[in-house]
Amino acid sequence: YSNYISKKLLNIKGKNIYTMNQEVTKVTERPPFGRSSSQDSLDELSMEAYWTELENIKKSHENRQDDQEVVVVKEPDEGELEEEWLKEAGLSNLFGETAGDPQESMVFLSTLTRTQAAAVQKRVETVSQTLRKKNKQYQVPDVRDIFAQQTGSKEKEAPDGTESQSVGTDENKYQGKDGVGGKELTPLVPEEAPASETDINLEVSFAEQAVSQKESSREKIQRSKGDDAALLVRSTIGDLAPQDMKKVCHLALIELTALYDVLGIELKQQKAVKIKTKDSGLFCVPLTVLLEQDQKKVPGTRIPLIFQKLISRIEEGGLETEGLLRIPGAAVRIKNLCQELEAKFYEGTFNWESVKQHDAASLLKLFIRELPQPLLSVEYLKAFQAVQNLPTRKQQLQALNLLVILLPEANRDTLKALLEFLQRVVDNKEKNKMTVMNVAMVMAPNLFMYHSLGLKAGEQREFVMAAGIANIMHLLIKYQKFLWTIPKFIVNQVRKQNTENHRKDKKAMKKLLKKMAYDREKYEKQDKSANDADVPQGVIRVQAPHLSKVSMAIQLTEELKASDVLARFLSQESGVAQTLKNGEVFLYEIGGNIGERCLDDDTYMKDLYQLNPNAEWVIKSKPS
Repeated sequence: YSNYISKKLLNIKGKNIYTMNQEVTKVTERPPFGRSSSQDSLDELSMEAYWTELENIKKSHENRQDDQEVVVVKEPDEGELEEEWLKEAGLSNLFGETAGDPQESMVFLSTLTRTQAAAVQKRVETVSQTLRKKNKQYQVPDVRDIFAQQTGSKEKEAPDGTESQSVGTDENKYQGKDGVGGKELTPLVPEEAPASETDINLEVSFAEQAVSQKESSREKIQRSKGDDAALLVRSTIGDLAPQDMKKVCHLALIELTALYDVLGIELKQQKAVKIKTKDSGLFCVPLTVLLEQDQKKVPGTRIPLIFQKLISRIEEGGLETEGLLRIPGAAVRIKNLCQELEAKFYEGTFNWESVKQHDAASLLKLFIRELPQPLLSVEYLKAFQAVQNLPTRKQQLQALNLLVILLPEANRDTLKALLEFLQRVVDNKEKNKMTVMNVAMVMAPNLFMYHSLGLKAGEQREFVMAAGIANIMHLLIKYQKFLWTIPKFIVNQVRKQNTENHRKDKKAMKKLLKKMAYDREKYEKQDKSANDADVPQGVIRVQAPHLSKVSMAIQLTEELKASDVLARFLSQESGVAQTLKNGEVFLYEIGGNIGERCLDDDTYMKDLYQLNPNAEWVIKSKPS
C-alpha cells in the first residue's frame, strides 16, 4: 500500500472580526493600508454605513443579550486540525484503524494535481509527527513511505497539473502553447478585476494557475476553440448526484488548501463545537433544526420558512424604498416582534400587517446574526475572512467559489436565497440608493460577526478588516452566479475517480464470473453492447419515462444542445403534458464516469457523448 501511494505521488508531485461588547470608534482620518490594484478602493468610499450598522448591532444585542449563550471556541491541540482536515478531505483511511484499506485512497490520490498532492503531504507530515509524539497505538505510516521525494525525471503531466493517464476521457479542452503542463500554465486574464465570471479559467486547477502566475506573470493562456465555450459542459451545485458531490467537496477542500499554500496565506479551519442549542423556535435555532420542523409543515423545504417570509414581507413593501436594509427598526419594537413571532408564527396567527418594512429587514439581519453557528459556518468563517488577503480579484473569486462548495447544504441554500434577494435590492439602486457596495457594507457585519470568534484589533487593523470583509460581501453579491459553479477541472477529477473505480469493479466482477464458470466471452459481449444496442454510431437513445414519447433516437451533430433534445420531446406532447416547459424537466447524464448530472441547456451533446460514451440519457424533473 505505502509503496503504491509513494509511486503515485512521486508522479503527481514534480470570526470574527469584532466582539459584540467591543467599543466601536468611527475613523475620522482613514489610516493608509496596502490594497491590491484588483480590489475596489474601499478606502476611498464612505465607511459610514458599516460603522452605523455596527452601532445598531450593538444596541440590538444589548436588548437581547439575556436570550443568548456565549459560546467559547477552544483552539485545537497540535495536529488535531490537520487530522480533521484529512478526514474532511476523504483521506481518513491513511491513519488509524482503517489504514489497512487502501483502495479508495489510492484511486483518489491518483487524480490529484501537483499542488493538491503537496497540500496533502504537508498535512500528513504534521499528523504523522503528532501521532508519534502522542504514541498512538494504531498504525502510523512513515510519511516518507506515502509521499516519496521526487528523485528521477518527471513524467509528462496533463495541462491541469494531474498525472497524465489513460483513464477515461479528459473533460478539459485546454491547450497550452506546447500542449503540455508545467510553465505554460499561466493566468487566463490580466491582474485587473475580471469583467465577468467567464473571464475566470475553470478548466485548470486554481492553485496550478497561481504557481504559473509566479513563474510567468506576463504570459496569457491561449484558448482553443473549445475553450471559448467554457460553460458548454458547465455544472452547478445541485446538478450532481450526492455521491459525486461528496467527492467534489473532498477535492474542493484540498484545492482551496493548495491555493492558500501556494499564495502563502495561512488557512486554519476552526473546529466545529458542539453546543447546547434550542430544539424549537425561530431565533437562535440551528438551521438543521429549523428545516426539520419546517419540513413537517412543508415537505421538501430547503430554506427556513421564517427566512422566506421575512424576505417576502420586505419585498411586499417594495424594493424601491430609500435606505432599505440600512435604516433599522426600533430596537424595542424588534424585540417585541421576536417574542410574538416565536409564539404565533407556526400557529399561523401572527399579524404580518403589523410588521413595517424596516422592521422586517432588521428581523432578517437579526435572524442571521443569532444563528447558533454562523451562516458561513464555524469551520470556514475564518477562511472566508482570509479571502481579503489574497493578492488578486481572480484568486479571491476562486477561493470563494471553493468555500461556497464546502458549506453545509443548509447553509449554502440559505446563503443563496439571501444573495439573490440582495441582488434584487441592488437592482433597484436608482431609487433605493442602495448600490452593491452600500448593501455589502450593511450586510457584512451581520454575516461575518460571530461573538465566540472575537478578535480584538487596533483602530488601523479594525479599519483594514472592515474594508476587507465589505469587499468579500461585495464579491459574494456581485458574482453569486459564478460562485455556485463547480469548476470543470474538479468535475474531471471526479470522472477519473469514477472511471478507475468502475474499472476495478469490472475486473473484480469478471474474476467472480470466471470462478462461477460463466461464459466470459458472452458476458463481455453483453457488457459492451448494453448501452448501444440497436443504436448506430453517432446516435444516442434518450429515455423519457414520464412523457408520452418515452424513447427517441437522436442523431448527434456538432451544434446539437441539450435544449434541442428537450424541445424535440416536448413538441410531441399533447394535452396536460403540453404545459411542460424546459424549466420543469431536464436532460440528465446518468452513469458511465459520472453518477448523475443535470445538464445545462447549452451543453453540446456530441462533445459530452465523446467525454462519457457509456452514459444513459434521461429526461425527468429535478428532485425537490
